Amino acid sequence: MKGMHSILAAFALLAFACSLASAFDTSPLHDFCVAINNTEDGVFVNGNFCKDPRLTVADDFFYSGLNKPGNTSNLVGSNVTAVNVDQIPGLNTLDISMVRIDYAPYGGLNPPHTHPRGTEILVVVEGTLYVGFVTSNPENRLFTKVLYPGDVFVFPIGLIHFQFNIGETKSVAFAGLSSQNAGAITIADSVFGSNPTINPNVLTKAFQLDKTAVTYLQSRFGSG
Repeated sequence: MKGMHSILAAFALLAFACSLASAFDTSPLHDFCVAINNTEDGVFVNGNFCKDPRLTVADDFFYSGLNKPGNTSNLVGSNVTAVNVDQIPGLNTLDISMVRIDYAPYGGLNPPHTHPRGTEILVVVEGTLYVGFVTSNPENRLFTKVLYPGDVFVFPIGLIHFQFNIGETKSVAFAGLSSQNAGAITIADSVFGSNPTINPNVLTKAFQLDKTAVTYLQSRFGSG
């Protein structure tokens, strides 16, 4: 009898867990949920308030401008033009967005970074890119590829990745991301340019660098 009670208890716990799981639906329950800033009449869903569907218009799903090259005259020689929920309110709850990335001739770099909330699929439309990503600890395996126009490469969610223009002309790529706002954490900016700055002793030990090198990097990446 004791064994039967244990089995019944296990089934009861399983049923309770299943009921909790079925109570959460990750898929949209409406055709769309256009993001708005007006909190008076909106309904808060996944980081944004939603417009009354009856007031939705075509422009809520529209963006113009990805045909325009980005300015690559900066220290890394690249420019990312994002099209996420901030540019297209209709992307809210649809788990998708995209970017255009422009790279200066030889040396244009989209520095090592991660997207904490999205996988990225990138297609090259102009130029030649050396791209790669690194797997998580402890393997830290590096996967790299040289891409030409028409080539596609995938960067799994959360993993550090980069793109580097190895051609003599400018490069252009477009990427889709599996999030309405995938986020971006540029490694060097976050580590050496945090506000306030991370204690140099922490970075000296973490990166096995001389403290002078750490403070120099913090001066290069810091806002101050």
